[in-house]
Amino acid sequence: MSLSASLLQPNQINEVNRPAEPRSYWRWGKDEFFPEQSFQNWKSYRSAISQFGIRFKDRFLNRSTDRYELEVLEKQSENSLKRCLTWWDLMWLSFSSVVGTGIFVLTGQEAHNHAGPAIVLSYAISGLSALLSVFCYTEFAVEIPVAGGSFSYLRVELGDFVAFIAAGNILLEAVVGAAGLARSWTSYFATLINREPDSIRIYVSSLAEGYNLLDPIAAVVLLITSTIAVFGTRGTSKLNWIVSILSVALIIFVIVAGFVKANPSNLTPFVPNGTGSIFQAAAVLAWAYTGFDMVATMAEETKRPATDIPIGLIGSMSMITVVYCLMALSLCMMQKYTEMDVSAAFSVAFESVGMKWAKYLVAVGALKGMTTGLLVTSLGQARYTTQIARSHMIPPWFALVHPKTGTPIYATLLVTITAASVSMFSSLEVLSSVSSLSTLFIFMLVAVALLVRRYYARDITSKSDFRKLVLFLSMIIASSIGTIVYYNHTTDGWIGHLITIPFWVLGNIGILIFLPQQRVPKFWGVPLVPWLPSLSIGINLFLIGSLGYEAFVRFGVCTVVMLVYYFFVGLHATYDVSNQNQGDPDTAERKENNKLQSAAFCSALVILISVPSLAGEDFHYW
Repeated sequence: MSLSASLLQPNQINEVNRPAEPRSYWRWGKDEFFPEQSFQNWKSYRSAISQFGIRFKDRFLNRSTDRYELEVLEKQSENSLKRCLTWWDLMWLSFSSVVGTGIFVLTGQEAHNHAGPAIVLSYAISGLSALLSVFCYTEFAVEIPVAGGSFSYLRVELGDFVAFIAAGNILLEAVVGAAGLARSWTSYFATLINREPDSIRIYVSSLAEGYNLLDPIAAVVLLITSTIAVFGTRGTSKLNWIVSILSVALIIFVIVAGFVKANPSNLTPFVPNGTGSIFQAAAVLAWAYTGFDMVATMAEETKRPATDIPIGLIGSMSMITVVYCLMALSLCMMQKYTEMDVSAAFSVAFESVGMKWAKYLVAVGALKGMTTGLLVTSLGQARYTTQIARSHMIPPWFALVHPKTGTPIYATLLVTITAASVSMFSSLEVLSSVSSLSTLFIFMLVAVALLVRRYYARDITSKSDFRKLVLFLSMIIASSIGTIVYYNHTTDGWIGHLITIPFWVLGNIGILIFLPQQRVPKFWGVPLVPWLPSLSIGINLFLIGSLGYEAFVRFGVCTVVMLVYYFFVGLHATYDVSNQNQGDPDTAERKENNKLQSAAFCSALVILISVPSLAGEDFHYW
């Protein structure tokens, strides 16, 4: 024993040797939200702002790595998420989230307002787009099984700045999607108690149209489902797949009863508003397929990601696409599209064919589906938020995982309270258009990131091959944008497509012939690369271009708000964290090898972001 130790009393020696007690989960304070050096005081913050150019260049050119996302960032949560899910859980989580969000919410709205009976084709197009995106998400989720989903994938392949834009849209999608689903819950509940859908909302004449029907029931439902979700992932999953049996029974009933009560004349005219309306509806219906990306965030909690994720995601999405098309067809055959109720289409349709009792069954089943959808959405939203907080793009306090429940309670509360506030004011039509654009934008970016992952490897790909990859990716993106602009600009023209489509094909042939694949997936990979990822890019951009002008205005406003936050907060927090990890060899590797690549890929993506300023108002694309 040392001399200093011998001079201590026994109780003092015990105090010295006692291990530090773990910190309480329930804590808050400035240092919990902003522990970075830039936010220690006003002087350090002013100094950080004065270095904006240097810091922005550093973050713009920075890329993460698989190891950093898998091992380093996880430590920010202090406690690990529990690995407790199997392919069975993932399949039912995906099924409940997607079906609850989609078929009962948007079918009546889009059939009535845009596509008519051709809503069936709209669902098929959106389903194809979603399935292609599922392929890309699955390969990433197997290789990088973390809670961040698309945020982590983009951070690894396209860099910090693109990942932040995606992160902002992910959080926007999470908030808007949950709010829209909760408002639809209110509509079906009103049908169940024999009230008009808007009759139990509070009308406020002083507010603008689309924001003047307050919905406190939606806010309460969000709070209840999120409370259930924070008590444990495994328990929520069990509850979900057990009660999902009711959804399966309801779906079988709707399809069979719809065909029994079918009136084929209701399908005429099949395309009442032109082919453009089919794609316009398909773009909005993309929101109906967003559940799978929430399930992809649960890869960190999956027991065997290599086998469970492909079976769970691809299997469920294939089944869901077929179910959507059949249910939409049965609805259109039961009731003329012009007479559909835009809020509770199935319930009202059954009442119109003399099956008034069935509307209560549909309402109960729809409520069940939307409730489980909210449960799964709450799980996925919190995982996205957790990984974003781990990177310090938002305060790291939201990344903390509770030691007993194994869930990120703070992250869940952040999204839930925000979504509940939005659901109080915004109509379903406003919410769905904003969410659809954000969803399609992220799907497109993930497909680009997958091509980067396959054909570029640090320290292996030559500069010549790198330039070729940037060129071919630019050709694919530019030709996809050109196709939708030309399609929306002309009513019966086809000459322009003889230029844009072959240009897209040449971009893919160039990748296939002139670039070797640098990375072969270890367990599961997207087939027919580069064709399927490129097709995903093209379809998602085409659907984005089919959305109305208002959706782009709302998206633009939200993006400006995100950038203001990033320039004044997120940029400096992530810069400080990156510089704190200078000694980490993985950090040094990232900074040394990713500058040229990130700059070029971001420049290619600027094509997409900057094109709106070149188009006129006559284009549907804008």
